[in-house]
Amino acid sequence: MANQAQDTLQRLEALARQLILQDKNLQERCRELEGQVAKCNAKIEELVQKNGELSTQYANLKVARMLELSDSDTRNARQRLSHLVREVDKCIALLKA
Repeated sequence: MANQAQDTLQRLEALARQLILQDKNLQERCRELEGQVAKCNAKIEELVQKNGELSTQYANLKVARMLELSDSDTRNARQRLSHLVREVDKCIALLKA
């Protein structure tokens, strides 16, 4: 009977050691995963910031593009107006003659 109790005690001790070892392994794995989560969160923050910068650049580009079109339209309007003024001047010169 004492021998059986001793065997049971040894098995319990072995199981306890295994549980302690598994606990240490799981704690190490947990620390590794926490490090990965921290890296991922930092990357997400970086990408969110970059997204904001790119959105601002895109908005600025759209405004610049609109201004560019406006300048082009203004130039075309001035050319047409200059052409009309020349034609009116020719007509006035013909009427005076």
